[in-house]
Amino acid sequence: MRAAGIAEEGALVLFSGGQDSTTCLAYALERFGTVETVGFDYGQRHRVELARRPVLREALAGLKGDWAARLGADHLLDLSVLGALSETALTRNVAIAMEDNGLPNTFVPGRNIVFLTFAAALAYRRGLRHIVGGMCETDFSGYPDCRDDTIKALQVALNLGMERRFVLHTPLMFIDKAETWRLAEHLGGGALVELIVEETHTCYLGERGERREWGYGCGTCPACSLRADGFARYRSSLKGPSR
Repeated sequence: MRAAGIAEEGALVLFSGGQDSTTCLAYALERFGTVETVGFDYGQRHRVELARRPVLREALAGLKGDWAARLGADHLLDLSVLGALSETALTRNVAIAMEDNGLPNTFVPGRNIVFLTFAAALAYRRGLRHIVGGMCETDFSGYPDCRDDTIKALQVALNLGMERRFVLHTPLMFIDKAETWRLAEHLGGGALVELIVEETHTCYLGERGERREWGYGCGTCPACSLRADGFARYRSSLKGPSR
């Protein structure tokens, strides 16, 4: 599955500890010679996701021997200033709601732009050309910095500003959540699907009390709703057409 021409190059994965970033990490481990990870602590309300990162890295390394050999260093960057600037439901204890501008108040302005900029600066220092992120404009909450146009424009800006030839990979950009579950199965079989269910964290409220069929979460926030719906459609597709 490793693409010709880039198999020996290194990649940096934006790794939060959630479903999407874990799938992206598996995707990178299948394709690149060395894979490092970076996470961001920006004062998020669901900081519990950060605690999942080392657990998931160790478990992913245990799924395949070649993944263990390719998995490199982890980096956790303090971006608390981003949280300090944000008045959002992801950085404040307020109810999740829609704003007058049509965006949910879980939108953290500039978050993905800042994440990718810091990731590129780290990749520059680490000698890595490929940067992998879980942005998606198919099943998402409407965030403008998740759109393909945004990522392509940022890639141009980063390459001009750093005099590099970074490639920003977004393997989930045009697939929905059911397809994301299927991609995980394709990459790591049922073991990876079960790992994502059991160990990743997606819930915006940071709720890990109740274990549901699709994992842990409040079950009602936008992130939980997308994850649960995608998992239901994924499981339904495994059963095949009824007779």
